[in-house]
Amino acid sequence: MASCSGESATATEEEQAETPATQKREDRLRKFRELHFKRNEARKLNHQEVVEEDKRQKLPSNWEAKKARHEWELAVDQKKKECAENGEDYHRVKLLEITADDAERWERKKKKKNPDTGFAGYAEAQFRQYQRLTKQIRPDMKSYEKQRDESGADFYPTSNTLIHGTHVPSKDGIERMVEDVEKQIEKRAKYSRRRAYNDDADIDYINERNAKFNKKAERFYGKYTAEIKQNLERGTAV
Repeated sequence: MASCSGESATATEEEQAETPATQKREDRLRKFRELHFKRNEARKLNHQEVVEEDKRQKLPSNWEAKKARHEWELAVDQKKKECAENGEDYHRVKLLEITADDAERWERKKKKKNPDTGFAGYAEAQFRQYQRLTKQIRPDMKSYEKQRDESGADFYPTSNTLIHGTHVPSKDGIERMVEDVEKQIEKRAKYSRRRAYNDDADIDYINERNAKFNKKAERFYGKYTAEIKQNLERGTAV
């Protein structure tokens, strides 16, 4: 009996000693399985990101802008359908949804749409003038319809239609043209960069081109040649 009790006590002690080691081993295996699962999950997500990035790179450069534009158009169409079903005016509903900040920002954007940046080139100045003149056009629909009725089929000319000399401008149209030309002349005179001629200045040139060259030379080398120029004028140069 004593020997049996001793053996059972020894076995109990061995089991108690193995329990912490087994627990640690199981904890390590569990952590290893978790790390393995996380690694596979990260690998899967990384592969998905690579595929998505490859798709984005194959898309056009302005794809995001087109997508946003398409979504906006769909939202506008949906809003128009809802307004039509409710018997409301879409433009009126749209204006009611605009905040004061948005309206002020749009007004500032309109003003900056064609800012006067000064003279940068004849092509740009001509284009700006064209935009300004076209914005001032106010079509007279009554005169348009009258001219269309009078011209008949010639109102829509073809390659075989002769319309030269058949149009007679109205008196009001001529007055508007004269008034606009006078405004252009007045504005051109204000922005002219031509310098006034100074009668008291020394004449050291033979023509206008030579005068410009002398001004450039004076601007860059005047301070170095001032003494030589004075000696030449006094006649004391060596």
